[in-house]
Amino acid sequence: MNQSLYEKDFYTWIQQQANLLSQKQFNQLDLVHLVEELEDLGKRHYDQLESRLMQLIAHLLKWQVQHWKRTNSWRATIRVQRKAIAKLLQRNPGLRSRLEEAMEESWDQARDLAIVETDLPDEQFPEQCPFSLEQVMSEDFWPEPENRSE
Repeated sequence: MNQSLYEKDFYTWIQQQANLLSQKQFNQLDLVHLVEELEDLGKRHYDQLESRLMQLIAHLLKWQVQHWKRTNSWRATIRVQRKAIAKLLQRNPGLRSRLEEAMEESWDQARDLAIVETDLPDEQFPEQCPFSLEQVMSEDFWPEPENRSE
């Protein structure tokens, strides 16, 4: 079996590719895998943004819907996720243009997570995200209980 270094030892392959780049030996690069890995790296940053938004929104929902059980742990998670998202965006400003998209894509999972973690009926949670992006990211935003008389 003729496996490439990429398939056998990814770490060594990365080191080799970095070395080839620094020595400007472009004709020896594994371009197919290098392009694939660069694209994947960008996807991972977007996935991280989406995951952090999901956690943040889920905790904001819990804060709002199950207000009688608010904990310092929930508060800490909200603060940590806001700061981590801000740091991610600072390091990767190109992700800002996809922030609304990531928030929309994380909504269903955030709602599901809040439902599972609170053990409340689905009907307790809004079908659409009740928070704007500005609210979600604002250090001063802590949602108040919503009157849901249906």
